[in-house]
Amino acid sequence: MVKKNLANVRKRIAEAAEKSGRDPEAVRLIVVTKEADAEEIKEAIASGVRDIGENRVKDARLKKELLDSHVLAWHMIGHLQTNKAADAVKMFSIIHSVDSIKSVHAIDSQAKKIRKVQDIMIEVNVSGEGSKFGIKPEALGNFLEETRSLKHVKALGLMTMAPFTDDAETARPYFRKLKKLRDACGLKELSMGMTQDFEVAVEEGATMVRVGSAIFKS
Repeated sequence: MVKKNLANVRKRIAEAAEKSGRDPEAVRLIVVTKEADAEEIKEAIASGVRDIGENRVKDARLKKELLDSHVLAWHMIGHLQTNKAADAVKMFSIIHSVDSIKSVHAIDSQAKKIRKVQDIMIEVNVSGEGSKFGIKPEALGNFLEETRSLKHVKALGLMTMAPFTDDAETARPYFRKLKKLRDACGLKELSMGMTQDFEVAVEEGATMVRVGSAIFKS
């Protein structure tokens, strides 16, 4: 079932990219394994998945012990507590959810200790929802300037979560806003779009989509 679902998600990504005149290869599928068991994850890997998204450091550690992780890129997509920064920089290729000056300094400090430049995404709360993490759009300029002054972090782009809804079209203005912010900052990557709205995200320029339940559903 995982293989079939994965093929369907890839097809939908390709169709959304082509609809908007984009190369499907420009969109990186990050498979979110929050609700998947080890066998399901192994099936996904056997089907060509190389990008794994995890919400929590603890869960990623357990799964990496079970998997042949050297062939995988691990993405931290959940909120990162600063006291987990040391583990995060050791485990993750990209940390998507950097949302505070305190957090980015903690990542820089821990990355320095292991002589690593940690790739990050800056999480922006474009919807303004109080329940979501992310910096305010108007604070992005100063945040990026601070980040660029650090030697052991590299901001690749921006990340966001649109309001959860059954109508994917309602997410479009939020994705469009993030793309404008990204372009204004001269960054490359856009991590946006989940199971309920990833096609709209691709149409609006997402370079990374984070999909879980559409792949691991029964």
